[in-house]
Amino acid sequence: MHSVLDQGNQRFRAQFAGRVAPKLSRPFSQGFAVGKVRWIAAVLLTVSLAVLVMPGVDAQESSTRADRIRASYTKYEAMIPMRDGVRLYTSYYVPNDAATDKKYPMLMVRTPYSAGPYGADQYRSSLGPNEAFEESKYIFVFQDVRGKYLSEGLYDNMRPQIARTKPNGGDVATDESTDTFDTIEWLVNNVQQNSGRVGQWGISYPGFYTSAGTINSHPALKAASPQAPIADWFWDDMHRNGAFNVQLATTFFSSFGKSRPEPTVERSSGLDFGTDDAYQFFLDLGPLKNVNERHFGGSIAFWNDIIQHPNYDAFWQSRNILPHLKNVNCAVLVVGGWYDTEDLYGPLETYAAIERQNPNATNNLVMGPWYHGGWNRSKGDSLGDARFDWPTAEWYRDQIEFPFFEHHLKDAEAPKLAEATVFETGANRWRAFDNWPPEEVEPKTLFLDKDQSLSWAEPTNTAQEADWYISDPAKPVPYTTEITARWSREYIVADQRFAARRPDVLVYRSDPLEHDVTIAGPLTADMWFRTTGSDADLVVKLIDEFPGRLSNGSRSSSGDFQSGRQQLVRGQVMRLRFRDSFEEPKPIVPGEATQAKWELHDILHTFKRGHRIMIQVQSTWFPFVDRNPQTYVENIFEAGETDFVRQEHEILRGPGMRSRVRLTTLPNPTSS
Repeated sequence: MHSVLDQGNQRFRAQFAGRVAPKLSRPFSQGFAVGKVRWIAAVLLTVSLAVLVMPGVDAQESSTRADRIRASYTKYEAMIPMRDGVRLYTSYYVPNDAATDKKYPMLMVRTPYSAGPYGADQYRSSLGPNEAFEESKYIFVFQDVRGKYLSEGLYDNMRPQIARTKPNGGDVATDESTDTFDTIEWLVNNVQQNSGRVGQWGISYPGFYTSAGTINSHPALKAASPQAPIADWFWDDMHRNGAFNVQLATTFFSSFGKSRPEPTVERSSGLDFGTDDAYQFFLDLGPLKNVNERHFGGSIAFWNDIIQHPNYDAFWQSRNILPHLKNVNCAVLVVGGWYDTEDLYGPLETYAAIERQNPNATNNLVMGPWYHGGWNRSKGDSLGDARFDWPTAEWYRDQIEFPFFEHHLKDAEAPKLAEATVFETGANRWRAFDNWPPEEVEPKTLFLDKDQSLSWAEPTNTAQEADWYISDPAKPVPYTTEITARWSREYIVADQRFAARRPDVLVYRSDPLEHDVTIAGPLTADMWFRTTGSDADLVVKLIDEFPGRLSNGSRSSSGDFQSGRQQLVRGQVMRLRFRDSFEEPKPIVPGEATQAKWELHDILHTFKRGHRIMIQVQSTWFPFVDRNPQTYVENIFEAGETDFVRQEHEILRGPGMRSRVRLTTLPNPTSS
């Protein structure tokens, strides 16, 4: 199945077939004259922004695309001054056109991951989110954010946003919103052939900078697309309800967190595990305090901040951009992936915050069946053994992303966008909603019941009942079957039978479904527990269990039968010291029944007739999150070897203490 975008790209390739790309260059002195700013000398180093490159494209096609860019665009570089005098390195690519009165909108990415390659004669191999943008012709802008690569100033992770009473144009204090405002102001006044309209987009950290750019939007900013935007690192990426994402954080900050005493084009190298077995590496590492003692040596400033702020205190609260998403005066397209293990909280909460705080804003949400950035650099037809039947990412790029920017920046026909365009996993189809979460849902509850069963009706037992297991920090449950030095993106749809067969994982199953069940919106775990320890984690996983034998005998691409597959749909951990407050943790009283509630993030998933709904409960998920010592200490980052103790945990199922998962279901047109 080929999308309209495929056909357009084929026509584009045919148009340039056999054409030799002429060499283009911009003399250094000529570059200096444009905008009357100091230009940077060429540095022969080729670097690329990872989230903008399209993996899966063969070398010949990639080279062809790069050649077309050289033939069609001229590159400029500038140091753009901010209101406090700090200058930010910016490169921009202007279409070559004999008609000097031709005007183009600008499409900008602000990034901490390098706006290179650096030097007026060094070109990027891709400019837009996809080739359709390059064919349509935009002025493409890339900027190193403050304190990164060739930009001046000091870098601050998730730089706090300043609460303002004045618009950005009249305030001397700086943050990422004002840096965006000042950049756009310079661009529209200094870049020749610009139309006075600007769009901004970015994935992950660049998504955060895109969100910041919408705050007190510059009048020229007409469209913005925060994609998998980081919103708050106590909930996205680095933490999950207080539990620490040890593999991701250690790997990321070992390179990204290194100090940069002066502007540089050099990339920092990361931690070498010395093994491909990340599970064993982090197990051998021991307590988290050994990261500094054995590897970082106190040299990673933000790592030191993390360990000094184990709770959701003012340090983390100031890095929450959500309350500041106000005065959004541009159209917004928020994009995320249901299977984004890094930033799922961000897009859902960013959309909700803009919607809540800007009731008149044009604000749309797209959620597809994608891993982190998969909508930009994959077909989107599968992930691991999960199949989605058709190229969802190509459809999104062709039918939503490109038309969105074309409309707001070039006055093309308005795309027929629903408020929320959401992919329904399980049924493998796109759904359009007037609101997200949908309003036409019915609240329901899945109760953990006797004999490892799940029940839609509240159990009738009158005596207290419980299921128990031993949780041993020395033998934690792995988060997937193959844990390598490369962060797993497939685990979030992985078969969970490996975990179900462990004695430290509780398994609850529904009867085979008599009709399709579509769960839409947020999930809430509401668990009652007892433990012999004074702290613990609880992990709740919602799983789609396939029938024991499929009528078509379907087989995955890896050759494994899907028969009996237990596919993870959603999972989330809760560090129980935070059960009542993330600001003020407290120990558990051993042997005392205690309640904890936490969200598992939204889903839109259909459990097909004949499938079972499964819930698994465990207390380790390693090294996706760090091991809880299960002995209360004030700061887990300072825990010692002797604090890690195996403990017995109980999940209660009695009157007044019924463990459950609360959810909402959507009427399903295929139900029978």
